[in-house]
Amino acid sequence: MSTSSFDPVLIEQLKKLQEKYAVMGQDLSSYLDGLLYSDYLTYWDYIHTDTLLSLQNPKTSFPDEQVFIMYHQITELYFKLILHETEQIAQREPLDEDFFLSRLGRINRYFKQLENSFDIMVDGMDKEQFLKYRMSLLPASGFQSAQYRLIEISSTSLINLMDEASRLQAKENDAIGQQMEKIYWRSGATELASGKKTLTLQQFEEKYLKTFANYAEQYRHKNLYQLYLQHFQNSPKADEIKAALREYDVVANVKWRLAHLRSAGRYLQKSPEDIKATGGTNWQKYLPPRFQRIMFFPALWTEEEKANWGRAAFER
Repeated sequence: MSTSSFDPVLIEQLKKLQEKYAVMGQDLSSYLDGLLYSDYLTYWDYIHTDTLLSLQNPKTSFPDEQVFIMYHQITELYFKLILHETEQIAQREPLDEDFFLSRLGRINRYFKQLENSFDIMVDGMDKEQFLKYRMSLLPASGFQSAQYRLIEISSTSLINLMDEASRLQAKENDAIGQQMEKIYWRSGATELASGKKTLTLQQFEEKYLKTFANYAEQYRHKNLYQLYLQHFQNSPKADEIKAALREYDVVANVKWRLAHLRSAGRYLQKSPEDIKATGGTNWQKYLPPRFQRIMFFPALWTEEEKANWGRAAFER
């Protein structure tokens, strides 16, 4: 069969493929043989559906524990999407306004989905079931989500994640280890009575603290806040970028936390004492945004806005 009987577009594609593999010292014919013998790709193989649906392993027989597990697994997948976007931004050379804005838009959409999804936790589980199966999961806690801590570290300078008192005294160029000692969430997993570290916190630090410190070093000059300060404060689209960053701050550090607080209050509040769940973490003082006043982009907020952080004015 002559080449004239083949589609010219196909001939051109083959030429380009041959050039591509020749550069790498590879034989195109061998790769075509592989394509000839390989099976068609299916959706279930590509998505690994069977594996994905096998990852729910309840500790009890209560039906709603399945909801609890799947909700947190979905949340972790969204966290991975957010980290995927912050990594793209950090690695982009050169980093331009449109790329920065487009990836910020993605991050904000992911967090909005997360915020809205908390209705599944608040209204989508039977309280009596939760109070029973949750006790079988101690000392595990959503506090131990390492990906969320990586999101924080890739979003802002570590100094902005220190507890408020230490933040006021610290310097931007202080050693990472020194800043990590005062990071705000380390006081969020203390025992209510003694103030000592919970087992939840001890396990978390043992597994991830070095990872967090290395990540903070990696993103010290490439976190979203630093990249904004370096490249976009006076750019033509500065106002649009500022609005996107402010939106991110509100949805991540106010609305997401308030949604989480609502869920914790729905299931864990019990007079006269709190139910001993979430690994014994001090969630009443840890989750409310007005207590920690964590902001990824503090330069974008007025002093009045900072003073009212987490209040009704931000419920927009």
